[in-house]
Amino acid sequence: MKFDPWNPQFVAHPYDAYRDLRDNEPVSFFEPTGQWLIARHADVNALLRDRRLGRSYLHVASHEAFGREPEPAFQEPFWRVTRAGMLDVEPPVHTRLRRLVSKAFTPRMVEALRPRVRRIATELVEGFVERGGGDLIAEVAEPLPVTVIAEMLGVPESDRHLLRPWSADICKMYELNPPMESQQAAVRASLEFGDYLRELARSRRDEPGDDLISALAQVVDEGDRLTEDELVGTCVLLLNAGHEATVNVTGNGWWSLFRNPAELDRLRADPGLLPTAVEELMRYDTPLQMFERWVLEDIEVGGVEIPKGVEVALLFGSSNRDPAVFDDPDRLDVGRAENPHISFGAGIHFCLGAPLARVELIESFGALLRAAPDLALVEEPVWKPGYVIRGLESLKVTV
Repeated sequence: MKFDPWNPQFVAHPYDAYRDLRDNEPVSFFEPTGQWLIARHADVNALLRDRRLGRSYLHVASHEAFGREPEPAFQEPFWRVTRAGMLDVEPPVHTRLRRLVSKAFTPRMVEALRPRVRRIATELVEGFVERGGGDLIAEVAEPLPVTVIAEMLGVPESDRHLLRPWSADICKMYELNPPMESQQAAVRASLEFGDYLRELARSRRDEPGDDLISALAQVVDEGDRLTEDELVGTCVLLLNAGHEATVNVTGNGWWSLFRNPAELDRLRADPGLLPTAVEELMRYDTPLQMFERWVLEDIEVGGVEIPKGVEVALLFGSSNRDPAVFDDPDRLDVGRAENPHISFGAGIHFCLGAPLARVELIESFGALLRAAPDLALVEEPVWKPGYVIRGLESLKVTV
């Protein structure tokens, strides 16, 4: 099968197509999206760190000057939110925004959260076991990271049910050539989410609490207050990125373990393998399959000239199965010691929440291994239609 991100069979198992790309066309032009596909680990890793590329080009040129068509006017609410967050900006704006929130995500600060994360995971899993199982994604994988990031930010418990639907709709826009229905859903969610956060931030500016939104609403950075758009964009990014990938690592990870029962038995027998197992599950079935960058200057990759003004699609899923880097890459090995996977990215846009994601995943998998040692699959799951952010619709299990 060739690279075909709209084909459900490819989405379910893209790894044979990736092998073909790595072996025969490691740098290739994909006409349907006008992007250059980059398939090998070394090239992806290098380009993530290359300052001749950017998540945006608007810091150096207008749409017209860069040879691109401006987005349709109706999409403005989505881009207003997205381009105000740190993921879609470049230095010096990126540097300033990341510095403002990075203190909340240091390994030391995150480690202090571990007891709370463990309590939430334990409570969710105990309820799940009492009910005899169910949908592992909806009942365990989703509530844990949503609860943690919402508590960090200071979103009231009564409003947290709004976050996952907003996030899911906004993330539809990150897929390749999204249909009009998805575009409209992303715009609507951006408006609603943005309005909600503006109101919440204004209330915290007047009556701050012990949470990140309060801290950001009060912040003055070298005399330059964080703009309201930047605050909203940052919070939307933290809420989306703070749980979307973690949910999919949990679902994809358990599905991988069920398909590799010897490795699941190995993990059950030795829970001390959890830290390496979590890294391996992120590598083996990567939740973010593709990360896009704009080419700001002419570059050469693997002997191929790529001109300024186009987009490269960095294939994380392919990079994480590259035999030049990983021994026997198509084998799941929960004890894999050397594992330089690229699932969190690299360079200045390396995932700020990586330490928190690791804590959540270790505690979630650990709680299930302890409380449900006989966890078993009820039916084969179905993949969501999205390719870029790749995860299961549900994962029905029994305890």
